[in-house]
Amino acid sequence: MRLRNIPRAEGVLEAHDKVIKNEKEYKGQWKAVFGNEHPVYIEIGMGKGQFLTEMAARHPERNYIGIERYSSVLLRAVERLDKLEEEKKSEQEGGARLLENIRFICMDAAEIGEVFEKGEVKGIYLNFSDPWPKKRHARRRLTSKEFFARYDQVLAPEGQVEFKTDNQDLFQFSLEQADEAGWRVLMSTWDLHADPAMNQGNVMTEYEKKFSAKGNPICKMIAGR
Repeated sequence: MRLRNIPRAEGVLEAHDKVIKNEKEYKGQWKAVFGNEHPVYIEIGMGKGQFLTEMAARHPERNYIGIERYSSVLLRAVERLDKLEEEKKSEQEGGARLLENIRFICMDAAEIGEVFEKGEVKGIYLNFSDPWPKKRHARRRLTSKEFFARYDQVLAPEGQVEFKTDNQDLFQFSLEQADEAGWRVLMSTWDLHADPAMNQGNVMTEYEKKFSAKGNPICKMIAGR
């Protein structure tokens, strides 16, 4: 899919206090960035940020970092957060900011080992990632064994990767790649919304709502080491 460039995106992101610049300088220091000892969770390919902002609102005891490669997409997530905070201010004038436990980074996910220290991340979310359908591009898929090796560099020993998609070919690929990478598939389902155990507490993304409305079953995998 060809993304439309938004000229103002770079300037808005540069000026926004929730968007981290020079992210590699904070390797091993992310709890200091948030000013607390809460565990850090990241979402890779966060899109417009609906999932991440909802998770941050539900879990103030966690810190969340959204990673998005394209500035024009990250802009939408930043605008969503600003809108939520404006609504909160109108409801409670003078109150605290809505979500202090969320930050954003505009970067290529392949570089996460340069941004996070080993064991610094408690969990990774992958939601409706680009399937990269051509075989020669398989290494670029966020659930390839190459990416599982990258996740191994930053995840805490008990850390997990949670992956959702409506693409059944990609899901089958992901199950196989987790195994090849030496990970364990702890839980999986080919129809998340029909699985009471795995669907409990599920936060839907924009894509998830769209695909579910069309009758597409949602697949989910949780993997650990």
